[in-house]
Amino acid sequence: MARDKTQGVIRKLRAREAHLFQDHLLRLDAESRNQRFLGGVNDAFISRYPGRCFANGATVFAYIEDGKVLGAAELHPEDQDQPNTAEIAFSVEPELRRRGIGQRLFRRLITSARNEGIRHLRLNSHPSNEAMQALARKFKAQITFGNCGTMGSLKLPQATHSSIANELLDDIEANIIENAA
Repeated sequence: MARDKTQGVIRKLRAREAHLFQDHLLRLDAESRNQRFLGGVNDAFISRYPGRCFANGATVFAYIEDGKVLGAAELHPEDQDQPNTAEIAFSVEPELRRRGIGQRLFRRLITSARNEGIRHLRLNSHPSNEAMQALARKFKAQITFGNCGTMGSLKLPQATHSSIANELLDDIEANIIENAA
């Protein structure tokens, strides 16, 4: 289901909507930016980041409320050295955390990834980002701790007719809800 108790919708962003993703990232506070990007980043970096994501073939799922992106899940294309593998990243604005938005974004991302033939997801997390690590564990990710941060690894099952239909229905529902608003 695309709705949550805050009345927003989760859907894929289109490249022409990169500015909505950029605005969301620019609203993140210093700690949130540090956790999302594994270090401090400035506004100039963030202003370029969404364009690079879409140019590199990333899929971005967004939690949208009142026309604003308030949370995002990124599915970055696989590395040529690691076929069927993708890297994922998440951000939710601080005032909306602990409302299930990250979990719903993660679920949508997983469905899309497995339907695209991706079998393995990687997640890098700042060592202090316990919320992200807990979210990854909810989805059975294996968490390891290293010198440069925390790594999460998640194996995905193959796509099924049901997973493909669920993604299609989620896309249709999100479109209906957003167009009705």
